[in-house]
Amino acid sequence: MSQAVKPRRRYESPRRQQQAAQTRRDIVAAAGTLFRDRGYSAASMPLIAAEAGVVVETLYRAFGSKAALFRAVMEALVAGGSKRSEVPVEDRPAIRAVINEANPRRQIALYAATQPGIHRRVGPLLRALLGAVATDPELKALWKDMEAWRLEGQGRFVGMLAERGSLRPGLSFEFARDILWTLCSLEVHDLLVVSRGWTSKQYEEWLTAALERELLPDAEARDSRPRGSTAEGR
Repeated sequence: MSQAVKPRRRYESPRRQQQAAQTRRDIVAAAGTLFRDRGYSAASMPLIAAEAGVVVETLYRAFGSKAALFRAVMEALVAGGSKRSEVPVEDRPAIRAVINEANPRRQIALYAATQPGIHRRVGPLLRALLGAVATDPELKALWKDMEAWRLEGQGRFVGMLAERGSLRPGLSFEFARDILWTLCSLEVHDLLVVSRGWTSKQYEEWLTAALERELLPDAEARDSRPRGSTAEGR
């Protein structure tokens, strides 16, 4: 009787895995540069491949599509780098600090503190994308996907507040999520920082106070009125 032959397991060495991870980071970095400098439409997949030093097929194997590659670039920028984006969101230091904080006002302050840096990193790409959305159905779909991704992520923070009983009485999860999504948007940031000349610190203090007033019970948010720094000293 013939002996059953066990299927051979595929083995990938740690070195090969590290090389694959580095190749992915190189692609994301190259794509980010081209998306920023040339815009989404002009940054073709062959151009990105050439910039990253790989063949086009590698891009599609790693990311599936140009839109998925753009999202990977955005995820890296939000996280503060490709390596950081490979770490689960809840394990990133800034997010872990928010999760571990027991005081809801401090949680909101810590969350608001992450926003100026995120807008500084992702703003150039999103502005370029938004400027072309009206004339390109593909870009319109991509923008919609980016906003849905942002809504999902900010919903996790609101969900945590809700689970801990921190939301203002009568405020539903959906309304709270939409408030956070709106106040933390690039559009609101640009109205205040780019158009009106607020500093990042003034924007952060205003955002903290606004989120406290909108999301927390009155007893928690009563001391959250703006300190005047957004209107003075500019």
